[in-house]
Amino acid sequence: MASSPGPSRLRKYLQFHCDDCGSDAAFGSRRRTLSERYLLPIFLLKPVRCAECFRRDYRLMFVPVKERRPEMVKKLATPAPGADRNVA
Repeated sequence: MASSPGPSRLRKYLQFHCDDCGSDAAFGSRRRTLSERYLLPIFLLKPVRCAECFRRDYRLMFVPVKERRPEMVKKLATPAPGADRNVA
């Protein structure tokens, strides 16, 4: 019976837990290369990024993580209103 996986072992693979900072908050990361795009799904893996320390890692597709927020990227990319004025 010692070799059978217990609930604590399964929890490691079904919940996100950052190996660096210990955070349990993560969000999906972009697939960068062709191998990440086509090979990772074969092994049921996806790229994820820690929300606290921003470490990038691969986890099972079944691990629940937050979706990327494209509105945050748009807010960062757009200049602040009035930034084009020349004020001395």
